[in-house]
Amino acid sequence: MELSRLTVTMKDLDHVAGVVHQRSEPVAVEGDHANATMIVASLADQLKGPIGVWIEISEDFSAPLAARDVATLSWLVQLDHVVVAAAANASAHADVVRALLTNDEVNFANDVATLRGAYNRPAPPRPLVVWHFDASTLRHEDVVLVERSRVTTAAGELTSFG
Repeated sequence: MELSRLTVTMKDLDHVAGVVHQRSEPVAVEGDHANATMIVASLADQLKGPIGVWIEISEDFSAPLAARDVATLSWLVQLDHVVVAAAANASAHADVVRALLTNDEVNFANDVATLRGAYNRPAPPRPLVVWHFDASTLRHEDVVLVERSRVTTAAGELTSFG
């Protein structure tokens, strides 16, 4: 399994779809000082295949807000992968996002959130793979990926994990 992160800036958006379409592995778009879900949504007409989004959880952008944006984005593009990164507790934040990607009432508690009677409808139209990034590795269930390479592309820095 491989997954790549494409860190883009607003000035290079015209090149994102071309770089993504050239890759054989899934690519998650990360915004450099910008909201990745908004960047990917703005490219919806150009993205013709599966895409991922790399989200940084912070005090200003919580996991429930990320889940809301991811669910909305999944109806605009063929979203397959979501990477949740955070300065601390990335795994717990990813669990919150995962819990909120259903049509069901969410009653959930962990180290970073307590949700009672929460809803985030509509759920994505297809299952999403939710990863977490802990500053050095990507994890989803039993799959662990580490950084293999970094290259500069017309759209930004492409980091490959395998």
